Amino acid sequence: MPDQETTPAFDLEAAHRFFSVDCFNRAWDLIEKEDRTFEEDEEMLNLSMASLWHWSQRPDFGAKEKSIGYWQVARILAITGRPEMATVFAQRCLEVTEEADLPVYYLGYAYEALARAAMAGRNRIAAVRYLAQAKAAADREPNEEDREVLLDDLATII
Repeated sequence: MPDQETTPAFDLEAAHRFFSVDCFNRAWDLIEKEDRTFEEDEEMLNLSMASLWHWSQRPDFGAKEKSIGYWQVARILAITGRPEMATVFAQRCLEVTEEADLPVYYLGYAYEALARAAMAGRNRIAAVRYLAQAKAAADREPNEEDREVLLDDLATII
């Protein structure tokens, strides 16, 4: 008989599929919310970290999902005033993106995360350098809609 404490009474894989996406989307809703409270900032960070963890438990977790997860965590850390940790996650985003040779869109967002982290840390010189790299990636993005989304996000940094 399975151990009831270690064997859940629900489909664990389905739960990871649900929470990886649900937590990501709920965190994104909070990113877009103006005038968040401190509690909402903390919830946003917790949701993003939970999303990344649930993704890591899925059999379809790959470099793209890891890059996106690191990117979202980095962005939230930057906008909540934690530039050092934002830089750590943004750097991991870049490393994963480059190692897996992901499409240029993801590379642009890795540099966007680094630029945002640099600005959060008041390092304008690094932010400008990362922004230039992100814009160069956007210039190479073949999908016009994706390029415009990336450029619009970059315009919010400085």
